[in-house]
Amino acid sequence: MTGLYLIARFAGRTVAIASEQVHSVVDISKVTPVPRSPPFVRGLAALRSRVVTVIDTPVALGFPGSGSARRAVTVHVDGHSYAMLVDALEDVAPFALHPLANGLALAPAWRSIALGLIDRDGVPVLAVDLLGLLPTSTAVAA
Repeated sequence: MTGLYLIARFAGRTVAIASEQVHSVVDISKVTPVPRSPPFVRGLAALRSRVVTVIDTPVALGFPGSGSARRAVTVHVDGHSYAMLVDALEDVAPFALHPLANGLALAPAWRSIALGLIDRDGVPVLAVDLLGLLPTSTAVAA
């Protein structure tokens, strides 16, 4: 199936995010930490007169934090807005989504959000489900 994908980079990997998940692409300035929040929640930020929860995407996958990343992909789930930090944004283009090959070795964290692969100029890129990194995604799916 062909769809429009945003090509991004986080946790050391180039990934494809289906455009249906992307509400906007933003730059995050000031993030206010939230006491006793999970480690993957960097904090809260004001964005166009709205408050968003800033998610440190690599930490949500179990990798070291994104450090000084300020670019984010915003997603909306169940009335809540999240800014998913990314290291870089590269392109938006149509691609065909292919299933993961049997025996493809992916770390468990990546496998949990993998949707398939796209072919970007002969290079396979993992298509991911950003919503799978959010604690509310299980409740939303139910």
